[in-house]
Amino acid sequence: MNDLYAEWDTADTVNAVRAALAERYDVSMIEADEEAYEKLRKIRPFFAFNIAEGLYGPSREAQVPAMLEMLRIPYLGSDPLTLGLCLVKSRTKEVLAAHGVPTAPHAVVASMDECRRLRPSFPSIVKPLHEGSSKGIYDSSVVHDGATLTREVEAILATYGEPALVEEFLPGREFTAAMMGNGAEARVLPLIEIRFDALPAGAAPIYSYEAKWVWDSVEAPLDIYACPAPVDGRLRAEIEAVCRRTYAVLGCRDWTRIDLRCDAAGRPHVIEVNPLPGILPRPEDNSCFPKAARAAGMTYNELINSVADIAMKRCGIPVREGRQRIPA
Repeated sequence: MNDLYAEWDTADTVNAVRAALAERYDVSMIEADEEAYEKLRKIRPFFAFNIAEGLYGPSREAQVPAMLEMLRIPYLGSDPLTLGLCLVKSRTKEVLAAHGVPTAPHAVVASMDECRRLRPSFPSIVKPLHEGSSKGIYDSSVVHDGATLTREVEAILATYGEPALVEEFLPGREFTAAMMGNGAEARVLPLIEIRFDALPAGAAPIYSYEAKWVWDSVEAPLDIYACPAPVDGRLRAEIEAVCRRTYAVLGCRDWTRIDLRCDAAGRPHVIEVNPLPGILPRPEDNSCFPKAARAAGMTYNELINSVADIAMKRCGIPVREGRQRIPA
């Protein structure tokens, strides 16, 4: 199964963002390739709406923000340190654990020798160390014994050329929380629950690559999201508190999506942090951040311009009359 391009935004998404921003600004489009720095240096926009996933390596999401900082161009979203930290799942978990934020125990496995020495608890889930958009997380990724663990680790080492993250599998409910804002103004949008009863019979209860990109399609959408999630006040408050703490500890800015899963006691744990959240524009695309925004009463264009406003306020950019130039 080829998941090479799963992280990258489609032309539909890029054009939808451009159209939303064009309601208020003159927009210059700059692709995040090897020519991006020179284009940014030449255009010198007053602000950059950064959604670039980058090209190569575990620090790829930090590449464009680093260019923007060198050129002193204000931009949307988290800084290079946070983007690099959040893409490498083990580093995210280590920082969160050091600050008392609940996250499942894990091990990083860089070779088959290390895999043979590992003594994990079962079931566990095996993931690539620094991929997004469910890349490398398949229906087979939940392992129940040494043989299936070996198979999944070997596949990740061979396919992605990076270590595997072996994480204790949490058996409870799974949620994703979209966040917008900075400091005390940061807020959690209506929670989304992943409904595993919507998956095909016999599928592992995880939001796998198959669940996200194969079984769920525009032609035959899965009813996989409950938004707002049906949670009581106590659990909602606990999830929101964990999210706010995570947002602050990792230095997230402007917007982020946080994925959480509950343990057997119903306590939420952070499983992944996405400071470059997916923003597919059409409701039938089942994209989490826009879905949460719609539940909060925002259209897609309002979401894009609202988060731009949040970032510009953080950067000290005043609201001005007339159209302005901004790359997306």
